[in-house]
Amino acid sequence: MQFGSILRKMRKGAGMSQEDIAEELHIARSSISKLEGNLLELRAADLVRWCNATQAQEVLIAFLLGIDGINTMQQIIEMFSTTMIGSILLGGII
Repeated sequence: MQFGSILRKMRKGAGMSQEDIAEELHIARSSISKLEGNLLELRAADLVRWCNATQAQEVLIAFLLGIDGINTMQQIIEMFSTTMIGSILLGGII
């Protein structure tokens, strides 16, 4: 799976430069560039840390649920957040 463009969108959406996220994740800036360019394989631990650093946990949830598309995941989160059970479940995840 190619995550580069998603990682870039997450980073830019958080208003972070490559240097900012590199510092936050304790990864070389050149590795950030390679991850965003799909030249370096993304590790699960790095995906989790990237999602937390950019406050984009919905991307991690979508990946874990096998949902292909961030907009779909956001719709599911909104649907769940309107129910008491969904709020309890998502409250522990997000």
